[in-house]
Amino acid sequence: MSLLGAIEAGGTKFVVAVANVDDPDTVIARESFPTLDGPTTIKQVTAFFDQYQDIAAIGIAAFGPIDINPQSRTYGYVLDTPKRGWSGYNFLGAMQAWRDIPYYWTTDVNGAGWSEYVSGAAKDVENVVYLTVGTGVGAGIIQHGHLLSGNSHPEAGHIMMRKHPKDKYVGHCPFHGDTCLEGLASGPAIEERWQESAKSLPDDHLAWEIEADYLAQALVTYTTILRPDRIIFGGGVPHRSILLPMVRESFARQLADYLPVDDLEHYIVHVEHGDNAGVLGCFYLAKSLLN
Repeated sequence: MSLLGAIEAGGTKFVVAVANVDDPDTVIARESFPTLDGPTTIKQVTAFFDQYQDIAAIGIAAFGPIDINPQSRTYGYVLDTPKRGWSGYNFLGAMQAWRDIPYYWTTDVNGAGWSEYVSGAAKDVENVVYLTVGTGVGAGIIQHGHLLSGNSHPEAGHIMMRKHPKDKYVGHCPFHGDTCLEGLASGPAIEERWQESAKSLPDDHLAWEIEADYLAQALVTYTTILRPDRIIFGGGVPHRSILLPMVRESFARQLADYLPVDDLEHYIVHVEHGDNAGVLGCFYLAKSLLN
């Protein structure tokens, strides 16, 4: 029985799993562990996969920034990151040295976004933005059935923002301060701004008006440039039930009927696969190498 492997490589934890090539939607075995330095973590990854000799291909969806340009001399590397023991680490090379099989190498948001495109909230459309808002902010972009990348993967969390008039926060991003989306709208930004976790803030707190404004600004930018059929929210911050309706309202106001979009209840939606999105995306991408 041929198997597919999945490596969802997060900055906080790794998830590894296997599934049957003929049934990538069903996880046979799964394990998670904290993200340590590169070599130590990869030893745990390979120890898991050592239990399975019939792995035909593995999908890797990794935290970034990573080099996904096959023509680059650092293809497969984790680039400059604050995560200790990962900057300049040849992640893909370490896996290839362990076992010489096909690997699909991409970003964590691309992996999750691909699962939503194949069998989740975007299975009926061709052009998708998958936006995750949590510890960081990032996007996977799919156009006409292909993951979008130019010289490298998009950095959609670092687009510039217009500051909300009621927001006095100095920003979380070490590069852009209070001028980029991640610096203003990520989970840590919310917590630092209000000195308490987002989960503890009531629905009528000013935090959600400000958050909805920033996310809506970003969606207007993505809409005007990329013209997606659907925008999907993942990550921890959008779990707050009142947030997406507020984002839709702010988006409609800011777009001001400039472009035709689908009914906003269908245009701006929640992720369907939840915590399984990344692993499923890895399976689907690994299987694509075998077709």
